[in-house]
Amino acid sequence: MTILEIIILAIALAMDCFTVSIACGLAQKKVVRGPMTAMIFLFGIFQGGMTLAGWYGGSLFSNIVRPIDHWIAFGLLSAIGIQMIREGFGKKEETKFDPLSYKVILTLAVATSIDAMAVGVSMAFMQIGSSWDTIAIPAVLIAAISSALTIAGLGTGIFIGRKIPCSIAPVGG
Repeated sequence: MTILEIIILAIALAMDCFTVSIACGLAQKKVVRGPMTAMIFLFGIFQGGMTLAGWYGGSLFSNIVRPIDHWIAFGLLSAIGIQMIREGFGKKEETKFDPLSYKVILTLAVATSIDAMAVGVSMAFMQIGSSWDTIAIPAVLIAAISSALTIAGLGTGIFIGRKIPCSIAPVGG
């Protein structure tokens, strides 16, 4: 992969971090240093780390899984679709949500980085990176760009939240 391809991939992977951080900034409408710093670092660390984890796992099992990978994808996507349909017909519960609690930040970091793990697995299956040295550069760039776009998203959300009234209200603040 060229450096340009890695940067484009990193930007694509970081878009969910950007979107989630906009929502958190909108809800808060102000800078909250501790939780927002944790969000910036955790989003980056999980994006880069999950890429490495996916690559490592994919490298270990690519020869075994390659013949049935399409069936695995079919099964996983079917299970997710069925669960979404069930939730659509279920009762709606009203819950309070604090986007800057550390538990929520950790959950969001994991949730936004699942696609990075899939990319890591894909890199292994495509035999991109034959060692830790060759996969480290993409993982570090993915982490750095994810953190940068998280900063941009928080700033954008706070700015918009201060200028435009919206119905998102922070919990406890």
